[in-house]
Amino acid sequence: MKKIDIACIIDDDPIFVYGLKKLMKIANFCESFMIFNNGEEAINNLTPILESGKNMPSVILLDLNMPIMDGWQFLDEFIKIESHKKITIYIVSSSIDPKDKNRLKNYQSVSKFIIKPVTIDLLGKISKELIK
Repeated sequence: MKKIDIACIIDDDPIFVYGLKKLMKIANFCESFMIFNNGEEAINNLTPILESGKNMPSVILLDLNMPIMDGWQFLDEFIKIESHKKITIYIVSSSIDPKDKNRLKNYQSVSKFIIKPVTIDLLGKISKELIK
């Protein structure tokens, strides 16, 4: 199966990020990773990448509850950036609040809301959706 080129993980939990990277390697999910600990770090690093159109991630796995800039604030800034290709965003959160799922309707760039933990089967489904 063909791999995704670059996956971007935006999450402040180092244990979750470590585990997700391991799962992605086992699932043969992607060639490489971009890891950011909060939305501000992600925006600051992704903006020049998106504007240049080089080495852009194919998918972003975004946590909602983070310090400095949370997932919602990240999305508000992200949608303002001109991009050379569509990037699929999945919210990956431990939140089970229906308000969070409802709020996603305001963001066309978000594909799905995934409740942690992420599994190898789920990564396979995401991969099939992205590589059509």
